[in-house]
Amino acid sequence: MTHHRGHRDHGEKGAAIPERRRLRPGAFAALFGRAFNAVASVLSVLSALVALSTALAATTVQADEALWSKLAEGGRVVMIRHSPTVPGVYDPEGWTLDDCASQRLLSEAGREHAKRLGEAFRARGIAVGRVLSSRFCRCIDTAALAFGSVEPWEMLDNIGYDDAQTRERKRLAVREAISRWGAAANLVLVSHGFNTTAATGVSLAQGEMVVLEPQGDDGFRVLGTLTVR
Repeated sequence: MTHHRGHRDHGEKGAAIPERRRLRPGAFAALFGRAFNAVASVLSVLSALVALSTALAATTVQADEALWSKLAEGGRVVMIRHSPTVPGVYDPEGWTLDDCASQRLLSEAGREHAKRLGEAFRARGIAVGRVLSSRFCRCIDTAALAFGSVEPWEMLDNIGYDDAQTRERKRLAVREAISRWGAAANLVLVSHGFNTTAATGVSLAQGEMVVLEPQGDDGFRVLGTLTVR
């Protein structure tokens, strides 16, 4: 006689469903607390960044007003890179100084900017003695729209087209003019990015200006930069 041992048939019954885990008492509160602390930390960082941004903006405004006050005292030199132009870096091929249409010119936004530039000077009662400009039309237009009268000066012409000897001659001439300015009113020079960097060591965006303090034989001192929006 053959005896068969009883056994469980695992094929007929499905796998047991795991029992749903229950959070321990207080676990939910702990998870919520951690999430709340994480959110609070993020908000704290954002608040600090906003405060820092506000403080930096306030500092910039104070620095700008200090420079405007220096100009109001007179006797300084302002070197301006021409207002914003149509897209491009150099002038179109075949350009000539006698034909504005052949050059890269101010954009409409640039022309409006030049007007606001002059308004900023007049609103603060800043006296302007002479306005000298590169002979390129974008510089002449910037100076004329901002200040009315303008004197073309070839030493401010774009040195990007010159050989090394001519660039150096122009650089020294402009530095001499800045250093020797001694009138009660301010001198305004309107030129190009290459020229402002070469003469002052300061790289300017279009429409930006650097304020300089003449010091005679000792050259000049850079007081800072200003931007009219």
